[in-house]
Amino acid sequence: MKRDTRDKIIETASELFYRNGYNLTGINEIIKESGIAKATLYSHFQTKEELLLAYLDAKDSELLSKIDSFISTKPRGNDRIVAVLQFLLPFFNQENFNGCWCIRTVAEVPRENDRIRSKIKDNKVQFRKFLSDVVSDNKPELSNQQQGYLTDQLYILYEGAITESHIHASDWPIVTSIDILKDKLDRI
Repeated sequence: MKRDTRDKIIETASELFYRNGYNLTGINEIIKESGIAKATLYSHFQTKEELLLAYLDAKDSELLSKIDSFISTKPRGNDRIVAVLQFLLPFFNQENFNGCWCIRTVAEVPRENDRIRSKIKDNKVQFRKFLSDVVSDNKPELSNQQQGYLTDQLYILYEGAITESHIHASDWPIVTSIDILKDKLDRI
């Protein structure tokens, strides 16, 4: 039961942090929306920052699982690599789309908050490792250097597409990134 309560707190905080931002979401709001007592929240998370760290991990874990499931439905090779960016289209079209939670969060925390910034950087490194695995599994004929370069390009296209689609409230950055990637893959 204790784990279920913890998960419920993280889920509620995740919805609120993603929708409203970290700074605009208060502990009392999380408690009210979760339907728990203040003592219950603090028995799981001593600080709001600890809850934020759990939120970042939960969102990133969910993202990796969903992308992996999405791309696994595509044929091996270029189609799976392109599917990483195609995944952003249904994500963008969700009613509650609010861009990248890591970028939103890093914009809200002070530069001196090494703990949060390190967590976000670690999660981005983990995402790049995921992309590296996708590239190496689907382009084994490329050298390690070529795979690394393609991974870097895929990462930048993904990050740019999600950020710009949020800014412009349009899917054209995603569609354009997909086109750029397809053109690149056709030439290697």
